[in-house]
Amino acid sequence: MKAKTQLVLFVTVLMVLPAMADAGDWIIRGRLISVSPNDSSSTIGDTGTAVAVDDDIVPELDITYMFNQNWGLEVIAATSTHSLAGQGGALGGADIGEVAALPPTFSLQYHTGYPEAFDLYFGIGLNYTLFYDYDLSDDLAGLGVSDLDFDDSIGISGQVGLDISISDHWVINLDAKYITISTDVDIELEGGGILDTVSVDIDPWVWGVGLGYRF
Repeated sequence: MKAKTQLVLFVTVLMVLPAMADAGDWIIRGRLISVSPNDSSSTIGDTGTAVAVDDDIVPELDITYMFNQNWGLEVIAATSTHSLAGQGGALGGADIGEVAALPPTFSLQYHTGYPEAFDLYFGIGLNYTLFYDYDLSDDLAGLGVSDLDFDDSIGISGQVGLDISISDHWVINLDAKYITISTDVDIELEGGGILDTVSVDIDPWVWGVGLGYRF
């Protein structure tokens, strides 16, 4: 399914849901998340080398608006930084630099137990990832590379989570997401021009644990 079609479908659902609203409650959570890429890529030129993306552990803030006791909309805010390395081939083990990712994700959730002591929920969402602050490695600079240019990504996400009440308002939260994130990376040369464009699928699992406040 193309990115524009995904966006249209998701926005349509969001326009219909407010008609179902009768609760208007909010949940604010702070999580510590592990972003663990399930990565794959095309190879760099004829080197036979793919790009590997490492994990990162970062804090995350998320806000959920409950339309009613079953349906909610969550948005997450976090940024992670990932080291890149050559995998296999002539550049295997080479340092390819480091890049930051800002992946706001909107998830439509179905809650089975809100606002009871145990609230198991499932979500499907839309993700937009912006790549920024690339740090060129000495290994690439030594090969005449001046920069890597990352395309932004639009993808979908799946989610399952659990809120466990510890008081009238406070909950312990466990959450897992799988997000499809893909980017085309232009390898730019010092003298101008592009050496190659590499397609990288990051597709991370995002594991989170934290505290939430319901009001």
